[in-house]
Amino acid sequence: MTADIAINKNEGILTIALTRPDKKNALTTAMYAALADALAIAEAESDIRVILLQAAGDMFTAGNDINEFASQVMQGSGGQEVVRFLKSLASITKPLVAAVQGKAVGVGTTMLLHCDYVLVADNAELSTPFVNLALVPEAASSYLLPSRIGHVRAFEMFALGEPVAAQDAVAWGMANKCVPLAALDEEARQVVRRLAAKPAISLQATKKLMRDAERLIAQTDLELSVFMARLQSAEAREAFAAFVQKRRPDFTNLV
Repeated sequence: MTADIAINKNEGILTIALTRPDKKNALTTAMYAALADALAIAEAESDIRVILLQAAGDMFTAGNDINEFASQVMQGSGGQEVVRFLKSLASITKPLVAAVQGKAVGVGTTMLLHCDYVLVADNAELSTPFVNLALVPEAASSYLLPSRIGHVRAFEMFALGEPVAAQDAVAWGMANKCVPLAALDEEARQVVRRLAAKPAISLQATKKLMRDAERLIAQTDLELSVFMARLQSAEAREAFAAFVQKRRPDFTNLV
């Protein structure tokens, strides 16, 4: 476990919180491992009826810790804990609720596609800027996002990487409800308490009927194979070099 992930179990609710606000809740390998472990606990323990994902500070998450990620890319290491977390998201049978404030970047947005109920604060912004790093989407989002919001909107999010505001996220079907930032935590608590009071097995059976876990895991595997290939590309090397050198990348002569 890591101090950057806080776990609390109370009255049938497992709360998982990102607690690295000084680093914009950017996700490290240790955090991915802790998230995967927490979902495994939730799935295994019958007294846990619903899961709440939230984050400390003024933003949900900046996505991957880019410094650690870039280092792992150059060393050709890492990734196993990320995969374990993504597949746990795809296969979890307990209801999953998310409360999102501020920016949710990359995996911060794609993980929401696996949630069953999503609350966004009025300052939330969701973005999927994978192409900006010469990469491709993950977490089965190349399947889930077009299914949820349509091809043209999903392509815009992936290709241009521009953020989607909270109200638009609700209108497009990416979130259930937009609430004032000050009310986000209490609204989330009300939702998870209501779900925890429902017939647990019936709720899980309903979720299972609505989701094809095997299809999502297969898409995750397909994305990962392309993702890993893209990491070795000249475009990715340029993108990460530009990030380290704090300059604008130039992809014009790379094919």
